[in-house]
Amino acid sequence: MAEVTAKTYTDALNEMLLERKEWLEKSELPKLKEDLRVFQISFSTLYNIFLRKKLINEDPYKQEAKINDISVPETGSLTEIKRIEQMSLRLANYDNQLDFLVNFYQFGVDFLNLERIRNIVGLVRYIDWMNLTPDSRSPNTVIVSTLVSNAKVGGDSIGLSIIGESLTKLPKCTTKVMRILRDLSAYHKEFYKFNIRGITKGMPASEINPGNIKKKMSVMMPGTPFYQEFIEELIREDYSKDGPALQEVILKSLKLAEEKKKIDKPKVSYKNILLSGIQAIGAAGSGMVEIAKKMDENEVILENQKKGLWEKIKKILKSMTSANPDELVYELQYFDQVKGVETWEHLNFRLFRAEFDKKTKIYMGMSGQGSLMTKLADMPEEQILSYLERAIKDLQALHRTLAALDEFFKSSVTREERDQIKGIKPELASIKNCYIKANKIRHEYSALKEEEEQLKRLGLTPAS
Repeated sequence: MAEVTAKTYTDALNEMLLERKEWLEKSELPKLKEDLRVFQISFSTLYNIFLRKKLINEDPYKQEAKINDISVPETGSLTEIKRIEQMSLRLANYDNQLDFLVNFYQFGVDFLNLERIRNIVGLVRYIDWMNLTPDSRSPNTVIVSTLVSNAKVGGDSIGLSIIGESLTKLPKCTTKVMRILRDLSAYHKEFYKFNIRGITKGMPASEINPGNIKKKMSVMMPGTPFYQEFIEELIREDYSKDGPALQEVILKSLKLAEEKKKIDKPKVSYKNILLSGIQAIGAAGSGMVEIAKKMDENEVILENQKKGLWEKIKKILKSMTSANPDELVYELQYFDQVKGVETWEHLNFRLFRAEFDKKTKIYMGMSGQGSLMTKLADMPEEQILSYLERAIKDLQALHRTLAALDEFFKSSVTREERDQIKGIKPELASIKNCYIKANKIRHEYSALKEEEEQLKRLGLTPAS
């Protein structure tokens, strides 16, 4: 590249910054959001496993937390006595932060400034997924490493597979996210210096120094952060003997590869959006495995009761429902949100239990990239949407039944025996989180489709 003068360098820099911003906006930021979505789902899966296995405590205020902007949770050392209690709060906060980042954050070049990029980096590196070892220098990484090891103890093949898949995806997503954030940071650094050149343009060379530039910035660019390192780079590039060579290096670093320059706004993959919603539903499968074990234990406790009154009640219920002698019918109570009234349901528990195992296998098939997801990916978009909508409704209905069943088990024993009943509150919270996330994805899909239809009505293509 031929030597560039200050004037031609500014013009060339402006042109390349515009091209790079367009490339970041259209090509890289959609990838960033998707990679962060996979990262968040993978962590949330581990977090819920830790809760179910009681390796950490549930934060009772987690669902009430209000987040206005992302921030990195505490990273310092933990008190040995309250280590689990403190880590439980950190991980609950971390899960909330990731959820806010993926589901509520703006993914635009202007919005993701250097400060917000720094916060995203802090979240992604909050736990060192690349080196998840007990001898890490990061206190959080050390404890999470221990939690993972403990979570594997006594786990079945399905549970171990879920943990393994999350531990594979988290470091891969970390690498992808950090690459895009580095590109975004490089753009913002050069864009920052480009704007500062508007200040230095009329200043005598003898007055060009960080102090004088800072004073002019406070007047001409109030509120703009002062990055001394960037200012010193600008001075070397524009006023030192090495300036022309440094400018050439910057222009070369900003230049897009030919194939990237030809990238048009990628067509939105509506199928992938819908499939990610189905995968969010599928994440409920791991919690259902744990619920199944608890239901079986609770059934045994109830069936072992030999109280005469209980036996009479069961006989009455069977006669009322014309149940077969080998059927086990529970009378559940729940609040019907549509009708706004309390409703009673006679649940054939053994039939429900058999269907529950079948549903668990189906949900487990939704959470990965197996044959079910391959089959769904081959379906037309309308059929996938219909499948997702049914899956959301089914999971909501299942959650309602499980919540009522949980209350039934707790209310059907004496106060002394109640401690023996296995509650499923953490699992219910996890399942609810799954269908809420899936619903958000469905709404995102609908919003994008509506935007596309509006563009078509205006005679525009989505890529224009």
